[in-house]
Amino acid sequence: MSDRDLMDQEEIHSKVLRAGRRTYFFDVRSTKAGDYYLTITESKKFTHDDGSFHYKKHKIYLYKEDFEAFKENVEEMMDFIINEKGTEVISERHQKDFKKEEEKEAETKEPTTESFTDVDFDDI
Repeated sequence: MSDRDLMDQEEIHSKVLRAGRRTYFFDVRSTKAGDYYLTITESKKFTHDDGSFHYKKHKIYLYKEDFEAFKENVEEMMDFIINEKGTEVISERHQKDFKKEEEKEAETKEPTTESFTDVDFDDI
């Protein structure tokens, strides 16, 4: 059997999620014994100053015996994030006019005399 035939046999089902500079690949693959497992690959594009680019990839192999616990943990973490921060995306990359709370407060605060140093020019 050729390498190509082996790859075709191994890849059962795939789905791609594009998210900005990142792309996520969800692939169902087959073990030598014929059972299925899931690979999740994150691919991130990096562009160099000269216009060339490269990708960094990270892969997770997830087997059926871990599905339930993995799913529970992912759902718990997602629910926690949504409950704590809501569904609105708050980040500097997603909102060009994003300002941190400290920056907003500093802009709205009027300078006070406490922030100035009293200088007596006769002493110079």
